[in-house]
Amino acid sequence: MKAVTNYQHKKILVLGLAKSGVSAASLLHKLGAFVTVNDNKPLSENPEAQGLLEQGIKVVCGGHPVELMDEGFELVVKNPGIPYHNPMVQKAMQNSIPVITEVELAYQISEAPFIGITGTNGKTTTTTLVFDMLKAGKKNPLIAGNIGTVASGVAQEAGPENKIVIELSSFQLMGISTFKPKIAIITNLYEAHLDYHGTLGEYHQAKARITENQEKDDYLIVNADQEKVMGIARKSQAQVIPFSTREVLSHGAYVSDGWICFNEERIIRREEVALPGEHNLENILSAVAAARLAGADKEAIIKVLKTFTGVRHRLQFVEEIEGRKFYNDSKATNILATQKALSAFQSPVVLLAGGLDRGNSFDELVPSLDGVKALVTFGQTAEKIKMAGEAAGIKTIVHVDNVEKAVPEAFNLSEAGDVVLLSPACASWDQYKTFEVRGDMFIEAVHKLK
Repeated sequence: MKAVTNYQHKKILVLGLAKSGVSAASLLHKLGAFVTVNDNKPLSENPEAQGLLEQGIKVVCGGHPVELMDEGFELVVKNPGIPYHNPMVQKAMQNSIPVITEVELAYQISEAPFIGITGTNGKTTTTTLVFDMLKAGKKNPLIAGNIGTVASGVAQEAGPENKIVIELSSFQLMGISTFKPKIAIITNLYEAHLDYHGTLGEYHQAKARITENQEKDDYLIVNADQEKVMGIARKSQAQVIPFSTREVLSHGAYVSDGWICFNEERIIRREEVALPGEHNLENILSAVAAARLAGADKEAIIKVLKTFTGVRHRLQFVEEIEGRKFYNDSKATNILATQKALSAFQSPVVLLAGGLDRGNSFDELVPSLDGVKALVTFGQTAEKIKMAGEAAGIKTIVHVDNVEKAVPEAFNLSEAGDVVLLSPACASWDQYKTFEVRGDMFIEAVHKLK
């Protein structure tokens, strides 16, 4: 960890806990700051806050009192999930107090360079692929962000011999100031998180921040098939490395004559890659580019691509029971992710879908429901998804209370040779704390069928 001294004796507010807030508060305390933590959950129900209190950190729990912002803070470290229209954040900005997220702290203390991955879909798979390729190539990678350990915790242990591979959300990127990855990836951009960002333009601007501090000796790996992504690339100071699933490129990552290639070097035949689904080709190409640029050898990349079959909650194969194959795609928190999951299967599908209602319709999902023989809905959007299923001509549509009840219902509606797919097309927060919890409930319910 770098010997950072610029936080000594500074009065800093950590707004919101969870893992990132706890890590940020502890780190700042260690760096000599006067830290106050504010969390909405009452202290009696908040073991994280209790632990910080034992470290000697001031804790204010049970709400977000706006008057707290009058206590002379010089910096606010915000939980990424807290929106910028939150009154506390608004007051900080009105008072010209900088507001950052924990990933900015991680960058400031890290001795290791970062490989940052963002985009609407594919971040977790791409992050895992890059990490595994560098690990197989003995490049000493560490993994951080939404997928792994909190970034500031990883950065404290990282040395110059390491590389930190980090998955970055738009929420995190809105709170950076100096963060600069040596290698950045933008997998793709679609409509998402408008309830947080307000407009599609603001969402794209947040994603673009991954490259705003990059310089000419850094790399930006981008989806050449999307003009909106290439628009970001044209404004970057980094060396732009494109990837394409549609065209053979003069440089970058692409498919040619059935081979996955990077800079005219054939890496592996597409048919030898273990990861299913055409939608994963973007993830594979961007990961190959990042791994090669970070020094992984061809053999290490081939080894990973021949054995990597996906990550938990991302089109994860769970079990085959009486000829039915069960897949957990709980990470599919938007329509596009569910469309891509459905496109991965030729067999008839019993689809489990539903979740948080963000106000959108599911008309865009209708064309992708052709191979769905039955639909099991749950959550706030159950009725909307039912309407989409009816528009697609699905004759069997059943509503249940939750994922746990959806699994046995789906089993009864399926037969040998079918796929039972949890791909909700919605966030989980109406019923489950995270998509991981929702996916775990699915897995547990599948195992109970045996």
